[in-house]
Amino acid sequence: MNATWSLLHQWQIPQSSLLLRRRFNFRKGTNFVHPKIIYPNLCFAQQMQTTAYEIVNGSYVPLPDSKQPPIKLKDKAAVPLEDVGAFQKLPMVMPSVDILYSAMRKAKRVSATKGISNIAKRERNRGAKQIDALMKELAVPLRTYKENFPNKKILHPYERSLIELTLGDGNYEEVMGKVDKLRKKVVSVGKEHASLCAKSLTKREAEERLSEGMKKIEEIFNCEGRAVDELLNIAKTLRAMPVIDLETPTLCLVGAPNAGKSSLVRLLSTGKPEVCNYPFTTRGILMGHITLSYQNFQVTDTPGLLRRSDEDRNNLEKLTLAVLSHLPTAVLYVHDLSGQCGTSPSDQFIIYKEIKERFSDHLWLDVVSKCDLLRDSPAIFATEDSNADNIELAKYRRTGPDGALRVSVTSEVGIDQLKSRVHELLISQLGRIKSSESNEESLEVPR
Repeated sequence: MNATWSLLHQWQIPQSSLLLRRRFNFRKGTNFVHPKIIYPNLCFAQQMQTTAYEIVNGSYVPLPDSKQPPIKLKDKAAVPLEDVGAFQKLPMVMPSVDILYSAMRKAKRVSATKGISNIAKRERNRGAKQIDALMKELAVPLRTYKENFPNKKILHPYERSLIELTLGDGNYEEVMGKVDKLRKKVVSVGKEHASLCAKSLTKREAEERLSEGMKKIEEIFNCEGRAVDELLNIAKTLRAMPVIDLETPTLCLVGAPNAGKSSLVRLLSTGKPEVCNYPFTTRGILMGHITLSYQNFQVTDTPGLLRRSDEDRNNLEKLTLAVLSHLPTAVLYVHDLSGQCGTSPSDQFIIYKEIKERFSDHLWLDVVSKCDLLRDSPAIFATEDSNADNIELAKYRRTGPDGALRVSVTSEVGIDQLKSRVHELLISQLGRIKSSESNEESLEVPR
């Protein structure tokens, strides 16, 4: 004993410690067991120096030392933006009628727990289990949709723009909210009627409450299940959107409506957009692919742009601007100076100057289409002033922008030169992408 107290004194552990009283039994006549000595925890770092980071183009860059309030536990870490292709990961949505029919069929197969001899108890057990089964069969797919459809806030900006411009601003969130509201309502009513059924005193009462509960849940789903059908249509629309690989060089054709963009896409790539002989514009983002020297490239056909402010543009025009704003593309700008597209050369000139200035960081190639229809004297629309004292505009009417290629899909004039220039442009775009990736890797901070 003296040796033990000496050892405790050596470690400076208080004799009155409650831990000691639990560890040692000093009652007379009790065999003493050697104690398990617990060493005190030592803290060598009383202050920890940390560094905050923010996400910049997918890389982590240290922020300067700043006095920021501590992050609360409820604040979640920033979720990185998803890569493009989220729409192809959407779950398959069943029509509301099929979900309800399947759930009703499975619920009616549920039987009472074996071993219950009392008829009333057996019936109320069966009723409660069937209502609970119906509730779960309806709630599980709704919860799956809620969890697996992406939050718009973490989508790539390009796909976020597609949702807003294709479905309408706020419509996606509204439908998702309706689906979740339906789920909560089904669960609430199901639990309520299952509880009532379980409290039945007679077989007849249990049967009535079972019938009432099943009917109530069915009415709710029939009335509000159209939200599931709306979600089904949204899934079909989004899944049909073209997927653009950010690591593959992409050529984006831009210009006025009916300027000949779609014809060039069909000529240059595997894309088959609709081509018409009347004023017509592409009704969405269409994709094609090019294979040159064993290298794959992408081509996008975009809706035509008109001369107006961004506030007055329709959603089709905004799709074109979204592609240029959020995707690393090279631009093939198509000009139609023949007077056949419906947009005057003067308006095309103004649109071109605006877009070229706004997206000056993009690689660029200008093409004058339908050159077989060009005349010695340029086409002048009735709304234009042919005597306007603008040398740059007058030159544009005759030859287009400086360095523009003249091509004709009909007579195949300039097509070979166009393909060669497009190849060079996409190779340059590939170099930009690789350079950007290497810069991002150099900025990454090892964990």
